[in-house]
Amino acid sequence: MSAALDACGIDFGTSNSTAGWSRPGQGAGASPLLPLEDGKLTLPSVIFFHAEDAHVSYGRAALADYLAGHEGRLMRSLKSLLGTSMIDEHTEVMGRALPFRDLLAQFVGELKRRAERAAGRQFTRAVLGRPVFFVDDDAQADQRAERTLEEIARKSGLKDIAFQYEPIAAAFAYEVQIAREELVLVVDIGGGTSDFTLIRLSPARARLAERKDDILASSGVHIGGTDLDRALNLVSVMPLLGLGSALKSGLEMPSAPYFNLATWHTINMAYSKRALSQISDMHRQACDRPKLEKLQNLVKDRAGHWLALQVEGAKIALSDAPSATMELGRIAQGDSVTLQRQDLNQAIDTLVTSVQQTVARLLRDACVAAAGIDTVFFTGGSSSVPLLRQRILALAPAARCVEGDLFGSIGAGLALDARRKFG
Repeated sequence: MSAALDACGIDFGTSNSTAGWSRPGQGAGASPLLPLEDGKLTLPSVIFFHAEDAHVSYGRAALADYLAGHEGRLMRSLKSLLGTSMIDEHTEVMGRALPFRDLLAQFVGELKRRAERAAGRQFTRAVLGRPVFFVDDDAQADQRAERTLEEIARKSGLKDIAFQYEPIAAAFAYEVQIAREELVLVVDIGGGTSDFTLIRLSPARARLAERKDDILASSGVHIGGTDLDRALNLVSVMPLLGLGSALKSGLEMPSAPYFNLATWHTINMAYSKRALSQISDMHRQACDRPKLEKLQNLVKDRAGHWLALQVEGAKIALSDAPSATMELGRIAQGDSVTLQRQDLNQAIDTLVTSVQQTVARLLRDACVAAAGIDTVFFTGGSSSVPLLRQRILALAPAARCVEGDLFGSIGAGLALDARRKFG
């Protein structure tokens, strides 16, 4: 089989994943992305382990099974484990210890199998996307994270593996749309990281096998949509469950259970025996016991992911509307909270400032004046958050603003890169 025919691009994302195959004879305007779930080109990075029959569901089906009330264990934001000490630990799933490495391998393997089914062929080579930094300011930890992802990918049957920075892959996807040379600032704000590349693109350059000279600079910061969710959750919902309230001793309520519940990949830690015991102690010592009763209801019902989904939904809604209401009746009947966009802006301001500063440093390091940037290309689901977009565009006010496929640009670009590297 030709190398080009067994090579794909895989974007294993924090929130959503895609896979693409750029094959010979494919039209210039056709997307290389492959359908992964019910005809859709994205597979949410979610696994649900059913308690009743040991069945495992993935993606939208996993979320639907969880929300329908099936007994089991939901896992989301799996990619966030890469580069952390948790990757070498395990979690309990239906009474057995499951190493986190095996959990990630299970999802990546399913992603590859679905891509192969859609393409009607086996893939043995792939270009995998990776953030500019899995881990900020720690080169060794960053390399360990990449090696871990490579080991996980090999378990799925991939033999030849290359990596590409995700914003560079997104740039390749944008390049097929342009008719002249452009200096492009690619802004990729996904679920787990914010990544940026300043790159020269053109139809002629797209035919080159080596693009190193076209990349002026790349950078990133470990801030993404899940961090925005956590910030909004801690400010808007967790105080309703007791965060920031007082104990009878006069001390402030311990914050660890709230941070676990507000962080996608640690939600299940709030259901451990140790955590449940701590919450019971907090309830006994609380000055405002009704709030702690809501917290107890939440963990008893294992509804942390449900709550996180409400918060994520509010964040998305506030990107398009001035206000959004979260119905919280699963915690306490009749409870709801209405948020204004300003509430979101205040909750995420510090995070957005860090992202903005990272982009500003990138431009300084590249010695590029803002007036020299032709286009700012946005991709990644969280790049649609208005405050983020406004702050970044302020750094290049004369540039054209282009929104790519927020969830598919990286996977499409990785597929093009796979054909270039392996074809």
